[in-house]
Amino acid sequence: MLKSLFETLFSEKIEQKQSSTRELASAALLVEVARADFEITPEELARLISLLAATFDMSPEDVELVTQQANDQVENAVSLHDFTRVINEHCSPEERSELIGLMWQVAAADGDLSKYEDHLIRRVADLLYVPHQEFIRLKHQALAGDKER
Repeated sequence: MLKSLFETLFSEKIEQKQSSTRELASAALLVEVARADFEITPEELARLISLLAATFDMSPEDVELVTQQANDQVENAVSLHDFTRVINEHCSPEERSELIGLMWQVAAADGDLSKYEDHLIRRVADLLYVPHQEFIRLKHQALAGDKER
């Protein structure tokens, strides 16, 4: 009985760690997009925060903490592989496509899609094995959605 209790607690801790790791890696990629054009606009930051809260069902305090941790990780990251490896290990193809869609939404938030943002999202999509057709569909969807706002 005690053994099964520890196994349950241990498996729950692993699931929580994987979830928080996935959330942090996703947040880091969203921060990367916001920073790609060398300026994080208030619109991009607001969109990033709202997307994290909605996608991962996070409280404002959790979003602030994850965003700060993501900023720190982005500052110290050597490459995108640190983040994309985590996403590939813990996310389904649908979740990886959803992340690319979120990245497009952050990039489109300020109404100015830079070539740096486009290039970064294209690289991440390749690293996450998101098909090019899906990459383009998500881009058009985000840009069309931004015009409606």
